[in-house]
Amino acid sequence: MAQLRLRHPKGVSTIQIDLDSATVQDLLQEIYKITEILPSRQDVKAGYPPKGLTLIPELPISSLGLSKGEQLIVNQNSGGQSTRSTPARSAAAVSTTGEVPQPNSQPSGPVQPTKNEPDSIEVEGGYLVHRIVPDDNSCLFSSVAIVFEQNIGKAQEIRKIVADEIRKDMVTWSEAILGRPRDDYISTILKSSTWGGAIELAILAKYYNTEISSVDVETGRIDHFAPSPEADSGNRSILIYSGIHYDAATLAPIKDAPADFHQTIMPVRGSTPEVDPILKAAKGLADKLREKKAFTNTSTFTLKCENCGKGLTGEKEARAHATETGHVKFGEY
Repeated sequence: MAQLRLRHPKGVSTIQIDLDSATVQDLLQEIYKITEILPSRQDVKAGYPPKGLTLIPELPISSLGLSKGEQLIVNQNSGGQSTRSTPARSAAAVSTTGEVPQPNSQPSGPVQPTKNEPDSIEVEGGYLVHRIVPDDNSCLFSSVAIVFEQNIGKAQEIRKIVADEIRKDMVTWSEAILGRPRDDYISTILKSSTWGGAIELAILAKYYNTEISSVDVETGRIDHFAPSPEADSGNRSILIYSGIHYDAATLAPIKDAPADFHQTIMPVRGSTPEVDPILKAAKGLADKLREKKAFTNTSTFTLKCENCGKGLTGEKEARAHATETGHVKFGEY
């Protein structure tokens, strides 16, 4: 174990971490425990003069080139979420599971309104409200729990639904589709430290017989996950996707209405924002968040391998290069 020194808004602290076996995500979680700055909001610098570190959570901590006793300067990003940490799976991705450390416990029971007024868009019948969930690796499951169970504390039950559906349908959810052995995928998705993405949304839309529409903040693109045609309820739910995080969007009669008064499932009036007022409002929410830079593009930021000098684009190429070559030290161009 190596000792690292942290300078952060609360003062100076030290952490113990294994520089040989830990991942970048392990480091981000240790920093979070001390500073209470969410991994997606951490700005970490090291060296002299201090330089920003390229934080790719799935890579080993050795990718950062840290040494025993090194001092890290940690601050919170002020504008939206960090472009360098905690990537989640794209709404359009095929394989969705990835293990990261056990998060802190999440709130249980019905969702309570936040102290700061969330973003909202006026729509016929009230306001479509951005319902923010914890940044704790279970954001997709928490958002779905809000929408379909009206209880964020049921996120783990949502994971079990996914596991059970995969277990029951060996044809649809084959190893080829899942990208890994079925039993491995099932055991992994049950862990509260595992991300969810497109596979989980497709399963949950069919389980609840309700379309799940995921709105991408950066592009405004809307991905529709449809239920089985023979069981379609004709209803829709809305999720907001920032590139590294999912939140829910629900309909409130007034902006500050308690969560219990929110409508979480709405009738489908069309498949585009031009004809469906709820989709139009959801796209408006994405526009608001984009203006605040509240999104992360983990596929387009440019990196350079500091071992061989090769230029890379995005987290996916960095991980592939690390697997092929064993090179794990990267910097941003």
